[in-house]
Amino acid sequence: MNNYSTVTEFVLMGFSDDPDLQMLHSVMFLTVYITALMGNCLIISAVAIDHHLHSPMYFFLVNLSLLDICSISTTVPKSIAVSLTNNKGISFAGCVTQIFLMVMFVGGELALLTIMAYDRYVAICHPLQYKLIMNWNACVQMVAISFTCNLIHAVIETSMTFRLNFCLSNTIGQYFCDIPQLQKISCTCTKINQMLIFVLGFILDSFIFAFIFASYAYIFFAVMKMPTVKSRHKVFSTCTPHLTVFSLFIITAVFSYMRPKSLSTLSVDLISAVLYTALPPVLNPIIYSFRNKDLQKALMKIVKKIRIT
Repeated sequence: MNNYSTVTEFVLMGFSDDPDLQMLHSVMFLTVYITALMGNCLIISAVAIDHHLHSPMYFFLVNLSLLDICSISTTVPKSIAVSLTNNKGISFAGCVTQIFLMVMFVGGELALLTIMAYDRYVAICHPLQYKLIMNWNACVQMVAISFTCNLIHAVIETSMTFRLNFCLSNTIGQYFCDIPQLQKISCTCTKINQMLIFVLGFILDSFIFAFIFASYAYIFFAVMKMPTVKSRHKVFSTCTPHLTVFSLFIITAVFSYMRPKSLSTLSVDLISAVLYTALPPVLNPIIYSFRNKDLQKALMKIVKKIRIT
């Protein structure tokens, strides 16, 4: 091992070496990135401007939009730059930063989706106590606690990953620095790291699944007791987007990090990474605004103001 030189820079493999395909990739990713920025910025602006949307549900939605902007900005711009310049190198420090930020932002989104499920449970099953339970101090504290926990988690995952030695290869089979890909090129035994990811993932995913399943079970029974179809439709219109976003996010993330090695190929790895890093930030604003009439009205006001100016 002493004869190997230590890696100081990594190479991102990306999607293709063909110049035409690289240009196509950069155009597609730029479109996705701009769409995600515009959609999430519109959500944030709509909630900030319309005082009718100043409630805990939309407070959490704003934080989710901020995390979407941060997570997609961590990976996609660098990938676009790689395709345009054909410079696939990323510094060791840059790779550490990407890993740290991605773990923190992805974990933050998962925590927020869990909090939002609790918010819907309280709003539907305990409507008279909603303002007391979901007061602004409680909302801010929940977001702060989730941020702190994910910060600690990101520090642990990042430090464990970069305790490994990288001396045989510096080529990452992905368009950004990803933990499983770094484990593949490490010349150190990664069993402890893999076990850490599996155990943490299993514990957290099990808790989140159980919590959200229980929350929506209570919500379902509460909805079935409602006397009118209109009331049921209104409740489902606020719950369906959250369940859709959660399902999309958790399925793609679990598939990316916890799938068997037999399903791990270069093309599958790239597609699954796009699904959980680039797709949710684009679709989340669309899903949340699709059936939410209050949010649609606020967004239309912003669009009209932009047209007038």
